[in-house]
Amino acid sequence: MSSSSGALSFAAGAAAGALAAGSVAFLLTRPRAPAAARAVPAAFEASSPEAAAPSDENVPLQEKPDNAPESCPGVSSDAAGKASGCAGCPNQKLCASGEARKPDPAVGDVRDRLSGVKRKILVLSGKGGVGKSTVSAQLSFGFAARNLDAGLLDVDICGPSVPRMLGLVGQDVHQSNEGWSPVYVDDKLAVMSIGFMLPNQDDAIIWRGPRKNGLIKQFLTDVNWGPLDALVIDTPPGTSDEHLSVVTYLQESSMDGAVIVTTPQEVSLMDVRKEINFCKKVNLRVIGVIENMSGYVCPHCQKEESIFAPSTGGAEEMCRSMGVPFLGRIPLDGKVAQAGDAGVPLTQLNPDSVVAKAVDAVISKILQETHKP
Repeated sequence: MSSSSGALSFAAGAAAGALAAGSVAFLLTRPRAPAAARAVPAAFEASSPEAAAPSDENVPLQEKPDNAPESCPGVSSDAAGKASGCAGCPNQKLCASGEARKPDPAVGDVRDRLSGVKRKILVLSGKGGVGKSTVSAQLSFGFAARNLDAGLLDVDICGPSVPRMLGLVGQDVHQSNEGWSPVYVDDKLAVMSIGFMLPNQDDAIIWRGPRKNGLIKQFLTDVNWGPLDALVIDTPPGTSDEHLSVVTYLQESSMDGAVIVTTPQEVSLMDVRKEINFCKKVNLRVIGVIENMSGYVCPHCQKEESIFAPSTGGAEEMCRSMGVPFLGRIPLDGKVAQAGDAGVPLTQLNPDSVVAKAVDAVISKILQETHKP
């Protein structure tokens, strides 16, 4: 598999991407300082991370630079840099010259790097706290348990919990002529996260959008995964820079789609609807929705109680109304939290539990939805 990796970022943020790549290389290679001297680099101030709200429903989100005005016609438009709405935009001269229309070479580098990966699955959630990273970790464990070569990429840059949930805290990333080597749980499961690069696990990562974009690009172009049956990409909640970066860089890599995690109550579902509409906006297929924390079964009397009451019908009804697949329900179980803290598969703690069987059923449905010969 090709190990080519570009050092160019999006046309609208080339300098920021280059700086981000350099800062990540520095994180990997610098000696670890004493605890009192350790510090996370200051936030990059060249560009605001707040993406402009789309004003034209016909303009794909990937077409709008992070710092573009609402009236941006899109970098590929003939009016780019020339429309009245472009006045004052920091990218105006770049767009008017036509440079912004040129494809990012990193897109091809990502395609080549991931050519040996059969399934590429993005895990999303509209709201934080619904168990998305826990689901990502247990799905990855589950794929590996089925004798599939699996990888888990953590692009939750500011909240990297994957090293803890996979039992890999304290591990380091190594570099070779073929790129960055992921950290292995065993010979079937490989993991990559910025959490492996922090000199102190309690350090805060205070980065703006362009710097996050630079790291995500480096993860996708430089990590040497080798042949995989499935690559799970764990993202932060919402629809922001990290999601746009991943979708843009994977646009030529035959991405299978997104698995969306929610809880049953309407407060969560209202954000998941936005997540589904985001997927439609960027032409990302929704593999299906998982309803996590769906009821609690008492281990003593076996009575089930709805802790998060599905006041509007829950995820299954939402999927029916929005025309997307429903992958199943995963109930609450204290063993799930224990497994996450211990960094082990749920099946290792309680293989015959209701929740373990529910996770296994969800994995079966995902494999059906992403069937590969």
